[in-house]
Amino acid sequence: MAISRREFLTRASVAAAAISFPSLIPSTAFGANDRIALGCIGVGDRGTLNMRNFMGTNACRVVAVCDAQRARMEKAKGLVDQKYGDQGCAMIGDYRELLARKDIDVVMIAAQDHWHSLIATAAANAGKDMFCEKPTGVCVNDGFAIRAAIRKNKRVFQSGMWQRSLGNFRQGAELALNGYLGKITEVQVAVEGPHFQPKYKGPYDPQPVPEGFNWAMWLGPARFSPFNPGRVAYPDWYLLNDYCEGWTTNWGVHHLDIAHWGVPALGTESFEVECSGTYYTNKGFADNIETWKAVFTFASGLRMVFSDDRQQPRGTKFIGEKGWVHVNRDDQITASSADLLTIRPKDGDKRLLPPDCKIDDVTTLKTKDGERVAYKRIDHWGGLLDAVRSRKETIAGIDATHVASTLGMISGIAARLQQKLKWDWKTERFVGNDLANAMLTRPMHNGWKLER
Repeated sequence: MAISRREFLTRASVAAAAISFPSLIPSTAFGANDRIALGCIGVGDRGTLNMRNFMGTNACRVVAVCDAQRARMEKAKGLVDQKYGDQGCAMIGDYRELLARKDIDVVMIAAQDHWHSLIATAAANAGKDMFCEKPTGVCVNDGFAIRAAIRKNKRVFQSGMWQRSLGNFRQGAELALNGYLGKITEVQVAVEGPHFQPKYKGPYDPQPVPEGFNWAMWLGPARFSPFNPGRVAYPDWYLLNDYCEGWTTNWGVHHLDIAHWGVPALGTESFEVECSGTYYTNKGFADNIETWKAVFTFASGLRMVFSDDRQQPRGTKFIGEKGWVHVNRDDQITASSADLLTIRPKDGDKRLLPPDCKIDDVTTLKTKDGERVAYKRIDHWGGLLDAVRSRKETIAGIDATHVASTLGMISGIAARLQQKLKWDWKTERFVGNDLANAMLTRPMHNGWKLER
């Protein structure tokens, strides 16, 4: 039976308070100086993978898990308790209670995209360092808010842009950054889009909320909608604009980030952008963009073409006056000339390793075509813990995450308006377009608002 909005909000607060958890264990009980105490907020598939990666470092201890779905919390707690051989992991239904724990040093945030800015800003204001899944949220203002909170509270931030920790992406970006391709004239970026289709095939009318599922906490600041499995299924929720800005941002952030890593001008030069696209229609609740092609023209003449992977090869391709290099997942790296892949970093080259990483990351790889240079991967999750101790910058900090997220979101705005837009990075606003600027912010619902 469907419930009213008023009843929905009342149940949310009661259900969050009702979830019980064991007595709190102070971090000093397991060596706070050696092991960082970690709380995990959002323990679905991605959050659980992050949690496992953190537990694998043995440099931290997971002390609490939080999720709107009790079954997910119980599963995550089971994994944690099995790892440590005790029952010490707490289950907490409301992230605010987790953030209030003084013994927690770091939080991992992997709730749905529409929650990112609320939880991340609250975490920073609570004095927590964090690993936060990308993107920064569902609108550009979400990135503004997180960045301001991180800077104000001097927190360490690492995002889930883990491609930066893979060797082939770092190698390609450094070839572009250090001039080995000549002046970069174009960057081509493509990510998965129409490959993802709604999986849920059941009825679309309101359904009873499953036992142990706090639907109000799942929705949070999104517009109120009655519960239906089609709103929370994978990948269905990514296709709903209430919870995700779409693949232009959620998936796009990965390869757009690599583009920006190799060509920093993408995040500093003003540009004009046009974007065409089609949207999911007559496919259940899905309403996000399905196919797209955005063309960015920068003040210097540099171009970036960003599309779904049916229009150009998936990955990031740097094209310069002397050659090109293309990088993608599964350790893929190709170049216009085999010689480009034999180049080792030279004195004076800009390296893209984090400040604390002192490893020799360059090796020689034998292939069927001969030997080439390869860069080693580094530990993305362990890198955050290193930075928490040193207080130095991470490899995927808030500034980079904000730029990559913004580039994706701007593409979405241009597609919805079907207008050529001009963006100024100095003001971080569109030039002469009030409607586009209004779309930099989304209203929050159900009583939620960003902390300042």
